[in-house]
Amino acid sequence: MEKIEKKVAESLLEIKAVTLSPEKPYTWASGWKSPIYCDNRKILSYPRLRKDIAGWMAETVKSNFAEADVVAGVATGAIAIGIMVAEILEKPFIYVRPKPKDHGTGAMIEGVLPEGSKVVVVEDLISTGSSSLSAVAALRHSDAIVLGMAAIFSYNFPQAREAFENADVELHTLTNYDTLLDAAMACGYIKEEDMDLLREWRYSPASWGKNE
Repeated sequence: MEKIEKKVAESLLEIKAVTLSPEKPYTWASGWKSPIYCDNRKILSYPRLRKDIAGWMAETVKSNFAEADVVAGVATGAIAIGIMVAEILEKPFIYVRPKPKDHGTGAMIEGVLPEGSKVVVVEDLISTGSSSLSAVAALRHSDAIVLGMAAIFSYNFPQAREAFENADVELHTLTNYDTLLDAAMACGYIKEEDMDLLREWRYSPASWGKNE
């Protein structure tokens, strides 16, 4: 697994899915300021890599959630990779919207979800965990049994880990923030002074940059 973590991190850097902007921080949907941004949707533009990622995700699901009946993707970032995982595993696929649509049936879950289905959730990125766990809550509200979640990347924030523990959701990721930083240093993408800044942000993401 360690080799896969390193390979995925190196691949994200290679395709520039990860960008660094300490002087002009990004603003996340949560309102947090961040000197680093990860856009895993770029994976979809690289056929070999997206196939590898889907394969590794499918292996993660088989190894940890073998009883899953249904694969659920979190809209919108995880829909495409979720479909690929479901195809490999030969499982039904559904996806969960961030909120009920404002027309038609008003559904939040799209697809066929039989009552009592055992579901594994596929996600592209875990930051605060709020949107991912919102999808879990919607599935549980629809009488699904959520076995856990498989994601491509996690920032490994303490707040997110606590949120997943409180929601009783088992999480497995292909790679993570610490592995990404190691890979970025090794390839010269970031310098030692960047590491200091990124470590500072890593330990206090909610307050970082607000007093500047």
